[in-house]
Amino acid sequence: MLGASNSFEFLLGVSFTIVLLEFEHLDLGTGKSKFPENPHGTTCWGRAFYILTGGRGIVKKAWMWRIVFPSPSEATACRSLGGTVIGSARCQDFRTREGRLKAARNLVKRGITNLCVIGGDGSLTGADTFRAEWSSLLAELLKTGGITAEEAKKSSYLNIVGMVGSIDNDFCGTDMTIGTDSALHRIMEIVDAITTTAQSHQRTFVLEVMGRHCGYLALITSLACGADWVFIPESPPEDDWEDHLCRRLTETRLGGSRLNIIIVAEGAIDKHGKPITSDDIKNLVVKRLGYDTRVTILGHVQRGGTPSAFDRVLGSRMGVEAVMALLEATPETPACVVSLSGNQAVRLPLMECVQVTKDVTTAMNEKRFDDALKLRGRSFQNNWNVYKLLAHIRPPSTKSGYTLAVLNVGAPAAGMNAAVRSTVRIGLIHGHRMLAVHDGFEGLAFGKVEEISWERVGGWTGLGGSKLGTKRTLPKKYFEEISANISSFGIHGLIIIGGFEAFTGSLEMMEGRAKFEELCIPLCVIPATVSNNVPGSDFSIGADTALNTITTTCDRIKQSAAGTKRRVFIIETMGGYCGYLATLAGLAGGADAAYIYEEHFNIRDLQINVEHLTEKMKTTVKRGLVLRNERCNENYTTDFIYNLYSEEGKGIFDCRKNVLGHMQQGGTPTPFDRNFGTKMGAKAVAWITGKIKECSRHGRIFANTADSACLLGMRKRSLVFQPITELKEQTDFEHRIPKEQWWLKLRPILKILAKYNIELDTSEKAHMEHVRQKRISLESNI
Repeated sequence: MLGASNSFEFLLGVSFTIVLLEFEHLDLGTGKSKFPENPHGTTCWGRAFYILTGGRGIVKKAWMWRIVFPSPSEATACRSLGGTVIGSARCQDFRTREGRLKAARNLVKRGITNLCVIGGDGSLTGADTFRAEWSSLLAELLKTGGITAEEAKKSSYLNIVGMVGSIDNDFCGTDMTIGTDSALHRIMEIVDAITTTAQSHQRTFVLEVMGRHCGYLALITSLACGADWVFIPESPPEDDWEDHLCRRLTETRLGGSRLNIIIVAEGAIDKHGKPITSDDIKNLVVKRLGYDTRVTILGHVQRGGTPSAFDRVLGSRMGVEAVMALLEATPETPACVVSLSGNQAVRLPLMECVQVTKDVTTAMNEKRFDDALKLRGRSFQNNWNVYKLLAHIRPPSTKSGYTLAVLNVGAPAAGMNAAVRSTVRIGLIHGHRMLAVHDGFEGLAFGKVEEISWERVGGWTGLGGSKLGTKRTLPKKYFEEISANISSFGIHGLIIIGGFEAFTGSLEMMEGRAKFEELCIPLCVIPATVSNNVPGSDFSIGADTALNTITTTCDRIKQSAAGTKRRVFIIETMGGYCGYLATLAGLAGGADAAYIYEEHFNIRDLQINVEHLTEKMKTTVKRGLVLRNERCNENYTTDFIYNLYSEEGKGIFDCRKNVLGHMQQGGTPTPFDRNFGTKMGAKAVAWITGKIKECSRHGRIFANTADSACLLGMRKRSLVFQPITELKEQTDFEHRIPKEQWWLKLRPILKILAKYNIELDTSEKAHMEHVRQKRISLESNI
């Protein structure tokens, strides 16, 4: 499972990962955890082991002795590796009582009382059964002389925490499982490559992706590439789907498209439970339409490759939460699974999640497909609703009478085009007239406005940069011209996609309402910037692509030194004053330090970092990575830090420096940014449509209230609209960053993984929730 190795680095284990904790190192009263050092110098809570080959390693005595304590170089190296570095295996013996007796004895003999299990619902169900039987297993072992009374007393209970590792994202209770994002990266690389040849030869491609019981990969792929059709097991097509599919493909070709893309989950079925295969679809298209059609089955390539930046960070975050859950567990605490809800780590009862996951399969077997969709959760439903709007609904013949304009403001960011495409097409579906504004506010002032059609934005989802053009110009000096053009083009609402300039420009538009009545129209800001510095949102469109670019570059830079002597790389990242990219890339890439503006540092801190890295380099570690945000300090420049490390490392390591520059703004958008931009655009149009109707009086629009100009952002668990005037108090305008940033709480994890002996603030904990209560708060359909 891609990305599981990051959980391993914090937990020091994967698959069946064993963590033995010395609880005296945690002071829950103060909320501070001290990190002692193991014999290898790795900071952790107490002792930690990993077990090779999963359940087999617990059961088989011969494998038991391969439970080992990893060295620093092993733990660091695994971060960029796909799969699981310690192996995973299905163990039939563990399914039997006799096998679990052997496993219990082996764990007791090692003094292991805490298990972290990374796997799917089968592994997690087996682990929960193991825990439920623990007391009876010990009693039987004691009776037969397998363990002593003292050993039984020391291991009187077993704590279990699960983390879900599955590329199918088929486990209910979490928005994203470890490995799913990386699988989507592999899929989209292939889809983008196939799109090129399909356009050249005017072909139809049928792509089959994994998902025997869950259509998540197929669904997100279809959103990310703008597929013509998708088949998923949770929502089979209607009985006359063949006619609808052929009509859809024909319409696309008549609209000027030179290709058709159809995505099929391997478990796709019709309403009667009959499988729908890739060959079935190919034969249908060839027979009915005569299109040149090819089938590509991606297979196990989806499981391979290096983990994405998202999966690396997710694995690390989930690893921390799993350790905290184990530390706080008592004999009465039910086994839990650590999951992701929006951007929030949560704990859910393991067996509740397993049961709901089984309920989905039961619902599909009983042909209750609407129930199956609901059981998949809020995130899956929202993705499906957006897909249906974009793929199966066409603009109505009756128009709404409203005109929306969309523009990009600020620096370009990958995913902007996906947001524009979604905005335009959802707007047309609502019956609106859609206008494209070129070159931001400046283009709006100079009349660079044109009507944009459904076909015009076809194929934009996978394009980087900004097709509309974007500038940093703010609107204040052009109020008269902008007002005149809003009036002349009959614009009733603005959707502004961009970075910090989009936010500040919208604030200026709000201020201009006092003098210019034409500016009294609803407007919505969608954050899109690689810096991720827009207040009101945990994530911005484009930040994930930039983060993956940095992470991949760091991997390659470190690999370039293979076979040479010990070497440290100093890397400068973008972000202005915001240290998001440096911090998250440091966490994903295994950095030894990441210097940012938000966490002030001095020469003493630099000295500590240099000395710490020097000591590491005297061990088995051969590579060092130091990241520096471009504006972290005006005096401690990249050259200064490079010279400092070079001088102090003489005789131990040498240094190289790289300034990544604008390559961080380029490239093809990641699946996350494509999907995020698509959903943000759809949600923004739905909101602004309602707001225009609300502000309509006697045939004219007049919006001058605070809630008529909002920013759409991801806040912890959901997408929310926030009046931009209320966000002013949360903003540091001088440095163009929010006053509070969620990712700063991840900084200690970076230092812990870099082997610093520090304290971690554990005062803010995830509490146990319930799956069914989470589903009650479903967002309304778009």
